[in-house]
Amino acid sequence: MSSRQSFVAVASRGPKRLAAFILGMTMPNRVAGFIDGFNLYHAIDDLRKNHLKWVDLRKLIGCFTDPAVHSIVGVYYFSAYATWLTAPYQRHQAYVEAVRLTGATPILGNFKEKPRSCWNCKSSWIGHEEKESDVNLAVRMIQGAIDDEYDQAFLISGDSDLAAPCRFIRSRFPTKRIKLIAPPGRRHSKELWALATHRASIKEQHLESSLLPEVVTGNPGRTTIRRPSNYDPPT
Repeated sequence: MSSRQSFVAVASRGPKRLAAFILGMTMPNRVAGFIDGFNLYHAIDDLRKNHLKWVDLRKLIGCFTDPAVHSIVGVYYFSAYATWLTAPYQRHQAYVEAVRLTGATPILGNFKEKPRSCWNCKSSWIGHEEKESDVNLAVRMIQGAIDDEYDQAFLISGDSDLAAPCRFIRSRFPTKRIKLIAPPGRRHSKELWALATHRASIKEQHLESSLLPEVVTGNPGRTTIRRPSNYDPPT
């Protein structure tokens, strides 16, 4: 159906439907970003450029938007603290607060202790298994669709487990779009690829152009966060 035919069809259904149609054509598309924190972190870690881990998530989502068309209404970061690793835990805490101060919303899961053993040497130890991050992401993405918070969901992940919420959203809310954004150096998940309406990939230049400043300061009275030395850019 052409744009003219669409306009005529909507107009015939009454002035209220016509107003909504025109409003939808003129208002920016609302974008919500959903970021699989561990998927993104490990992809950046494989680049062997630690300074790229100090990335502003809202700016990163902005790399894939057109300000004339899109309005970012929310950026959600899903991860969990590895509390038994002292230095990484401290760096992660600093990063979570930094992205919070710059407009993203961290939603944290947790790690669960899990006994592990080796069949060959018969040794055993306590390992850790990350829990809730993918479930939290799925729930928040579906909740946003149900509450009509966004027109487009920008999903940064390569985890095929997220195909289920994407499939639900595409089925239940056919007008909503999902843009699948692959972490740097990673291929798109085939399952997610098939469900996405748009696709993109994060390049190193996207990360370089989206780095947080050395010192992140929030509103008066809020904590000032300094970049961990491990994330200092090369000199």
